[in-house]
Amino acid sequence: MIDGPYLLLAALGVLGTGLMAGVFYGFSVLVMRGLAALPPAQGAATMNAINSSALAPAFMVVFFGVATVCAVIAVVTFVLWPDDGTVELLLGSALYLAGSFGVTVIANVPRNAQLLRLEPDGPEAAAYWPVYLREWTRWNHIRAAASALSAVVYLLALV
Repeated sequence: MIDGPYLLLAALGVLGTGLMAGVFYGFSVLVMRGLAALPPAQGAATMNAINSSALAPAFMVVFFGVATVCAVIAVVTFVLWPDDGTVELLLGSALYLAGSFGVTVIANVPRNAQLLRLEPDGPEAAAYWPVYLREWTRWNHIRAAASALSAVVYLLALV
């Protein structure tokens, strides 16, 4: 069993990545389905408003904070190489940093930016909206799964 600073770091990792898994899962199974039921102009305008509100500190502090915790876990683990939990700590960090944070940067945020550039009432937005819903949600499923797996792997480091 891990101890010392690893115990606290792994516990923070479990809590943070688990929280983000819940946010992403809820978005996939509730919010995106609700938005898909709206007319394209309403759905696109609402998603733009949601994306704007996601830039508020309440979400950004948690999102970047969890990524920071995962990065710290990875660096400390790699540098100090503990006797127990090394693989779990490194894998948990990699899962979140690549599968959640990385996917956000390379897949979800560019789609958000493209949607924002379109006039919600315009024909381009109406044509893009179903594509956006399908692609954004698919990538969001990956973020949810990666975050959940990260939490499980961090939890395994604790036992």
